[in-house]
Amino acid sequence: MAKRESKSSKKPTFTEKELLQKLKEHFPEPWIDLNFENPYHLLVVTILAAQETDKKVNQISPKFFEKFPTPQALADAPLEEIENQIKNINFYKRKAKLLKDCCKALIEKYGGKIPNDINKLVKLPGVGRKTANVILVNAFDEPAIVVDTHMKRVSKRLGLTEHDNPDKIEKDLEKFFSKENWGYVSKALVLFGRYICTAKNPKCKECKIADICPYEKKNL
Repeated sequence: MAKRESKSSKKPTFTEKELLQKLKEHFPEPWIDLNFENPYHLLVVTILAAQETDKKVNQISPKFFEKFPTPQALADAPLEEIENQIKNINFYKRKAKLLKDCCKALIEKYGGKIPNDINKLVKLPGVGRKTANVILVNAFDEPAIVVDTHMKRVSKRLGLTEHDNPDKIEKDLEKFFSKENWGYVSKALVLFGRYICTAKNPKCKECKIADICPYEKKNL
């Protein structure tokens, strides 16, 4: 029997404009915690950051890109060399293979250039919708909704979605937010979930959104 998705008990009573105004009090110019200089860098660090902290990925990425400055360099490298560069990262063996396979496909399919098209990005090994949307928003400034664990938690607490499935959450958020705000929301709500609306002990007393938030277990 399929597992039932949990449902939020309250719908938002606020508008997009009200939510964005309050969110911008926290994050007027949101950022991404992963360090990168170009789309290739962002592709690599986003794959490395799966089930790993951004801080640890940022620690190893400078030497990694010195060793493998291009997709071609990474595709041509022996798997053991790649593993050695990321051995302090969770699931490094699997990620090393994904990175090598991803760069091989990148060269074969797109001439080594990172595409700014989600349908092309998700054809690369190791790239799902979340990773693809991270790249679209942060490397190309394209409108997309990034659904990670923080976005999922915040969206449910705010009553913006009733779903657990990331694809369904993405569609719900696309309906609530205007397309021109997708990029901002993808950065700001992720930061909001990481630093304020945390999984344990959310900082509701510091939260600018608390007065319109329908979450029933506020930490006040």
